[in-house]
Amino acid sequence: MVFRDRRGQRQQERETFGRGGSAVHYQMQQRMVSIGDDFWIENDRGERAFKVDGKALRVRKTLVLEDANGAEQCRIQERMLHIRDTMEIEGPDGGRLATVKKALITPIRERWSIDVAEGPDLEAKGNILDHEYTIEANGTKIAEVSKKWFRLRDTYGVEIAPGQHDALILAITVVIDTLSHASR
Repeated sequence: MVFRDRRGQRQQERETFGRGGSAVHYQMQQRMVSIGDDFWIENDRGERAFKVDGKALRVRKTLVLEDANGAEQCRIQERMLHIRDTMEIEGPDGGRLATVKKALITPIRERWSIDVAEGPDLEAKGNILDHEYTIEANGTKIAEVSKKWFRLRDTYGVEIAPGQHDALILAITVVIDTLSHASR
């Protein structure tokens, strides 16, 4: 009975998540971010959709998310002098879009809080290290990150609900990946 309830809940979640259009899917490389390195984020058709440019020769970690044409969408910068790991995401005009920081660590799940400048704050929770987590706004899932969708090693997917700011959500996943794998 419990399994049927969970299966029905997941089915309802999939239907709700896809309502209002179809979700957008992106493919990312695990442990891909290191300063000075660049990498591409591909859409579900295998096309290059966004580029992450790891700016070298900077005092603090700086990553720039560009669209396929090279236009800057977001700038990701490490914030110094914070007790918890924190990175800020800025828009192309330099205005703050969001601040991402570790919120809570438990033996099974991690939580990250995302303070969004214009819009509801977000929360990422789940198994961050294994790239199996969701990003929620007010308890509603707006994105899901999972390795289960790919057979390729070190690859994971990001599914974003319709109507979301794709570049911001992808920048958030880059931040979480960077901060949760600090040894890179």
